[in-house]
Amino acid sequence: MQHNLVAENIIKRVGKRELLRNVNLELAGGSIYGFTGENGSGKTMLFRVLCGLVRPSRGHVWMDGEHVHRGARKARIGVLLENPALWPELTGRENLLYLSRIQDVIPVSKVEETMVRVGLDPGNSLPFRKYSLGMRQRLLIAQAVMEEPDFLFLDEPTNSLDEEGVDLIRQIIAGEAERGAVVLLSSHLKQDISWLCDQVYFMENGMCRLRRHDEV
Repeated sequence: MQHNLVAENIIKRVGKRELLRNVNLELAGGSIYGFTGENGSGKTMLFRVLCGLVRPSRGHVWMDGEHVHRGARKARIGVLLENPALWPELTGRENLLYLSRIQDVIPVSKVEETMVRVGLDPGNSLPFRKYSLGMRQRLLIAQAVMEEPDFLFLDEPTNSLDEEGVDLIRQIIAGEAERGAVVLLSSHLKQDISWLCDQVYFMENGMCRLRRHDEV
């Protein structure tokens, strides 16, 4: 089954401000979709609406034919958005184990395997509050991908990473698409967009348009 995400005429208003304006998308599994634009252009709000965290003022979102904002969903979703928070006194492994119990679809071994995959040691007893910025980012990416999501939303995934970490996370993102996930990616790094993405959308004042390859 090829996963698909469809957004139809998405509008989001907060007070008198219109943060999203008639956004329409048809995204298919196995591809990476990049979203670019200045801060405040609507990228993060769009991701929040598409993944179901925020209801649109108007419009509809479907994942594999299921309405995202109506009732329970079967689709697995992985999310990394701005200003995420984990439990500061727990280790990285403890944080991921705690999160994994919400859906209870993966074993402990998968949690540990994912930590190794992002370059972290599952046996490290350091609490999350003492993690470096790069270690925090790796752990947040681990929580997004550990359950092999059908839909993956990544907002600035290579932020705070060194060159080695950036290369590793890019490989992971590419691997998630190869596995068949619908991957949505926003990044301020031009290389993240140009190297990884099959299609790129430009956002400005809440509007979203497909960019030509010569514009990326």
